[in-house]
Order: sequence, then structure tokens, then C-alpha cells
Amino acid sequence: MSMWAPPRLLELAGQSLLRDEALAIAALEELPTELFPPLFTVAYAERRSKTLKAMVQSWPFACLPLGSLMKEWQPHQENFQAALNGLDVLLAQEVRPRRWKLQVLDLRKNAHRDFWTIWSGSKASVYSLRARGKKRRVDGCRTRGKQPLAPVEVLIDLCLKEGSRDKLLASLIEKVKQKKGLLHLCCKKLKIFSVPMQNIKTILKMVRLDSVQDLEVNCTWKLSTLGKFAPHLGQMGNLRRLLLSHIHMSSYTSLEEEEQCVSQFTSQFLSLHHLQELYLDSISFLKGRLNQVLRCLKSPLETLSITNCLLSESDLTHLSQCPNISQLKDLGLSGVNLTCISFEPLQALLERTSTTLQDLDLDECGIMDSQFTAILPALSHCSQLTTFSFCGNPISMAVLENLLLHTIGLSKLSHVMYPAPLESYEDVEGTLHLGRLAYLHAKLKQMLRDLGRPGMVWFSANPCPHCGDRTFYDPEPILCPCY
Repeated sequence: MSMWAPPRLLELAGQSLLRDEALAIAALEELPTELFPPLFTVAYAERRSKTLKAMVQSWPFACLPLGSLMKEWQPHQENFQAALNGLDVLLAQEVRPRRWKLQVLDLRKNAHRDFWTIWSGSKASVYSLRARGKKRRVDGCRTRGKQPLAPVEVLIDLCLKEGSRDKLLASLIEKVKQKKGLLHLCCKKLKIFSVPMQNIKTILKMVRLDSVQDLEVNCTWKLSTLGKFAPHLGQMGNLRRLLLSHIHMSSYTSLEEEEQCVSQFTSQFLSLHHLQELYLDSISFLKGRLNQVLRCLKSPLETLSITNCLLSESDLTHLSQCPNISQLKDLGLSGVNLTCISFEPLQALLERTSTTLQDLDLDECGIMDSQFTAILPALSHCSQLTTFSFCGNPISMAVLENLLLHTIGLSKLSHVMYPAPLESYEDVEGTLHLGRLAYLHAKLKQMLRDLGRPGMVWFSANPCPHCGDRTFYDPEPILCPCY
């Protein structure tokens, strides 16, 4: 039986004060700093728009984390508009009000999650003492003269989708337009789905693009569309993570136009001095051109994921020789067909990253026994490796046993996901014999125990022949509805 939690004294005080909204607003000038967050929370919950507007104007902290409050209490348009109106009044003034310290309006839902609970709970007393000390220092500086207004930053995570009408974003964009130079719209995380390019340009025109640190472009774009977006990418000088997926070439594009678009895109990497993570998925123009991307990189990558792309042997050779991959921690080549490619580039790539590589994904690469055997010595030197996945490759049990012997000395390797060995299939159509698979899996488990590594987890994973979902076997099938 759940226990009813009585309202806190601060909550009751806030509710009592807000019964007379005019009195509450008048009291803000002398309200102790530690009472602002709990009173603001009550005003937000009760949708007291006038009080919210006035409190934004008197906010005694550098940051107002409105986003986390919106997540808890739902993002009411009326409350949000009240906060923007409060900013509007502030930014219309020529000098900074006495109590105002607001520099950042944070609309991110997962930022500063503990701010409101700290100030409404038992820890508030500690913070209030700090706040009072700061108040004395600030009050003592009043005689230095009036300070001009500095721009206010609005932090937001943007997710642009076709058909989604975000009234809050529309209100914010309109306010940024009105307050040119006084309201800076900053976005650390930007996700773009299928949105018309004109809409994207309209919104990004209002965003300070040098604030973007994490960009995901999950669109089915033609190469020419990517070329139009490229100049925006080049302005994101603080970008740390880039994910780009599903870029295809049009049969109507001439080779000259194609090369121009590729060059326009790859040249933007020259401006990305802080890029650490690069994810390229289903990029149709990459074959024979990977070096154009690699040679424009300006910083060492920690993560490189090239998935479901066609690559040539020269692409892999350039990759293994690239100076900015020697510090890779995560390498993913899932869905890149390596069947007809020599093992030397992959071997050289593993050797180059042997002291840093932690996660390696070679799923669905069409790697055969001979290729896999050739890279085992290089793989055995990857001293930091923790996870290795190579599902969906036609590998025999003998090679799996050889892999286990080569990697048993990797002390940090804890998880290996391997394909069902060739011996566990009943026919050429790919029907698994679960009894054989269980026997072979048990054999590998016993080898791990005999070699002193019983804690190393080896999972077999294959597409289910009935539903196509990836099915894990340990040794019985799990995570598959067909079983």
C-alpha cells in the first residue's frame, strides 16, 4: 500500500503566496534566492503565467533550466509563452535590472535534472548559504555603475521531422527573429529527418551553428540535396559527432555534377576541428571516394562506423593508412562486403589501432574462413578490445576455435558475438539444426572454462529463418518470438 506524501512546507508557502498573484509579483524584489525555484515550480504547475513572466525578469541564477520542468509537468504553451514574454521585457530594457543574473534559458529536457529537486529539498539550505554569500558580493558591486545587457542564450535540442508542428519551436523562432542579436538560439544536439530543405534552411538560419556538437541526418536524400546542406555543416565548427545516412545518387546526375557535390560535402570536414565520432550509413557515393573524406579530417577520430556501404580495396587501404584513425576506440564495418577484398588492408587497420581499439563490429561482411584466419594474429594484439561482433559471416567451427585460442589472452575482452558455425546448418538454405548448434556452443564454453576464462561471454547470433529477426543462442534460442 502506497503512503501519501504530504506537501512540503515550501510548496504550501508557495501555494499560499500565489493565491494573491499581484502580491506574489510585488514580493519578488525581496524574495530570498532559495525560494525562487520552489515558487517557480508551483507557479508552473498551476499555470500562473503572470507570475512566471515576472519571475523570469527577476531570476537570480545564471541559468533557468525550464526544459527539465517542462518534461516533468508537460510543456504547456501558455507557460512557455509566459517565459518568453518575461525575456521580452528584459531584453527591451537598456540596462540590466538589479537582481537579474539570467544568461541561459535551457530548454533541454534532460539537462539540470536535479536543479528543481535540490532547491525544493533538504539540500537547499547548503545552496542557500552559497547564494547569500554570492548575493552579498553582487550587492557590494552595485556602485560600479549600470551594466549593459548581454545576449541571452537559449539552449535547445532540435529534432526536425516532416509533418510535426511544434508550436513551442515556432514561438521561439519568432522571438529570436524579433530580438536580433539579443537572443542567441544554441543547439547542442540536432536531428534531421525527412524535412524539405527550405524548411531546414529557414530554421538553421536562426540557430548559431557553431553551438551544434551532435548532428544526425537521417534522411533519404539525393547527393545534390546533400550538396545544398553542406555549407551548413561547414559552419558547425564545434561538431563532435556526425551521423549521416541514406544518401543516394540520381541516374540523371552527370559525373561532373556528382564530383562537384561530393567535393562540396567532403571539403566541409576541413572546418570540423573537433570531430571525434563519424557514422556513415548507406552512403552510395562512398565507393572509390573514401579517401576524399579521410584526407579532409582535421582531428583524430575515436569512433568510425561505415555501415551498409560499398567500399573498394583502395578505400580500405586508404583507411588503414589514414593518420587520424590511429586512436580509434570503436570501429564498425557492418554490412560492408569484404568477400572479394584482400585481407591485408583490414589486417593493417587492426595493427594500426591495436593499442586503442575497444569495440569491433564486422557483422554481415561476407568474411570467409581464409580471410578470418589471416587477420587473427593482428586481432590477438588488440589489447584494449572489450567487445567483438562478427555475426552473419560464413565461418567454420575450426576457425571459431582458432579465434578463441588467439583472443583468450585479451584480458579486457568480455563479449564475443559470433555466427552459427557452418557445421550447424542442415541445408544450403540456411536452416539451423538447433541440436548441433547447442553442442558446438557448449564445446566453445568448455574451452573457455578449460583455458581459465569462464566469465567471457560468447553468444551466437543469426537471423531467424522464420521471421528474419536476429536470434541469440545461448545455447537455446532467445529474443525470438518464433520460439
